Amino acid sequence: MTETEEIKTGLVQLVAGSDSQGMPVLEKLKVSYLETPGHYKLQRSPLFVRDLAAGDIFSCAQDNPANYKVIERSGNLSIRVFRKDDIDEVAEFLTPEVEKLDGSIDLKSDRALVYSLHVNNGFAEIERLFDSAMARYTDSVWYYGNVYDRNDGITPLNWWDEFINQV
Repeated sequence: MTETEEIKTGLVQLVAGSDSQGMPVLEKLKVSYLETPGHYKLQRSPLFVRDLAAGDIFSCAQDNPANYKVIERSGNLSIRVFRKDDIDEVAEFLTPEVEKLDGSIDLKSDRALVYSLHVNNGFAEIERLFDSAMARYTDSVWYYGNVYDRNDGITPLNWWDEFINQV
């Protein structure tokens, strides 16, 4: 069995941020456990945890959920959509369009959606799609979940260079 072979599935909690009193906020993520202890393959893109997308392999010690490290990228972009009102209309508009690009909806709640799309669809095409949805549903916003540095929120990670236009 190799390191990337899945041996079982479960949940791992990672720190997604801090609350108003500085206490960590944890998000439960569905993963496949890998043979190497502390290594996981993410099954769905997260809603709040940054720097991860569906299919990524990461490591994390169970006693330190704030300190996770991406081991191998899947090539997926994590895209999060938020709306103050019910999000069903936005999902009905976006989901079929995302699926046309071989993407998936990974999470749907009353006011949030999470999609995974491979970076080879191109940033311009993905941004056109999500910008057109936001123009239609003006009380909605979208963000990449794994494009910018999780600490400063503005520095591009540039991990996609190894994926774009690779055959």
